[in-house]
Amino acid sequence: MIRVPWEIARHFSMKHTHLLTGALAVATLSAHLWAHSANEPAPKTDSGWRQRQETLNQRAAEAGSKAQVLFIGDSITQGWEGAGKAVWAKYYAHRNAVNLGIGGDRTQHVLWRLENGNLKGLKPKAAVVMIGTNNSNGEDNTVEQIAAGVGAIVQKLRSALPETTVLLVPIFPRGENPNPQRGKIQQVNQILQKWVDGQKVQWVDFGHKFINEEGVIPGSLMPDFLHLSEAGYQLWAESLEPHLAAVLGDSATSAASASTGAASLSGEWTLTMPGPSNDPVDLALTLKQEGNRLTGSVPRVGGGGVLELADGKLEGTKFSWVIHRTREGGGKMSYRMSGEVKDGQLKGKTETEMDGNPISNEWTAKRK
Repeated sequence: MIRVPWEIARHFSMKHTHLLTGALAVATLSAHLWAHSANEPAPKTDSGWRQRQETLNQRAAEAGSKAQVLFIGDSITQGWEGAGKAVWAKYYAHRNAVNLGIGGDRTQHVLWRLENGNLKGLKPKAAVVMIGTNNSNGEDNTVEQIAAGVGAIVQKLRSALPETTVLLVPIFPRGENPNPQRGKIQQVNQILQKWVDGQKVQWVDFGHKFINEEGVIPGSLMPDFLHLSEAGYQLWAESLEPHLAAVLGDSATSAASASTGAASLSGEWTLTMPGPSNDPVDLALTLKQEGNRLTGSVPRVGGGGVLELADGKLEGTKFSWVIHRTREGGGKMSYRMSGEVKDGQLKGKTETEMDGNPISNEWTAKRK
């Protein structure tokens, strides 16, 4: 194996891309010209990993040509069998999807698995790839090495499964607050994005949805700021769905309607709405979903107890409920609150009447 510096390999590959076939010309050359730990296939030696590898080989053999979708990655992908289990059942079970994730894996371990049984007998229409975060720890691998490792995986899939479309998902951000590792991951993603062709290798980027306006990753999406909650997997599924359905040629609407985004609605939210003087007021909104039915409560503005939600329902990504309250001095008011779930947040409108005059205000809510 000839080893040359990255910059030389990159210069050569960019200059002579026309000599190669496939979407990842840069990745191919860098993998062959510059060997390092991230793109040299290697197994793990612990018994748990070996047992999981055998399980995945059996899973692939059983699925065979029936499998339409593969998910390839590390513990975040394996987590579809844990926190993401309910979301998987709604979006992917009917598509005979196969989970090829192993906790702790780096790019080199995935490469080895793909060469040692994980793909045997499979002919899927799509392969969803999200890998590389474990290579980003400390000084384990450089930005260029991680990118080359991911590129080698995609090139392996393209050569082994030429009819399969690779949906390349950027490495998710990690760490509650902005930090150097996030920056390293972002640099890897910037390189990877340049290698896709938009056809057999497609870029599906939604990592920014895991970060709020303050640059913080909410614990409701990533409890340890690395692995996903059920709401995090719901966000993944919703973001991937239009791309996956287009590749599979099936209906995104039916799959999305089955899940409705609803798995993520139960829990605590911060509702921001105009107060009596039109200044923004934050209220603690509690929601509970049972099927398409929504219940919950919100404290009265200015204190004095809580108000219960009535007639709450969720239809697709659309929600609505009514809140009734007694006015000081007598009389009752009703507030109809409706809106839509977008990017893991609630965006809605409140409509009511006061002294015969219609009043309407917009509001938003995000998870605590």
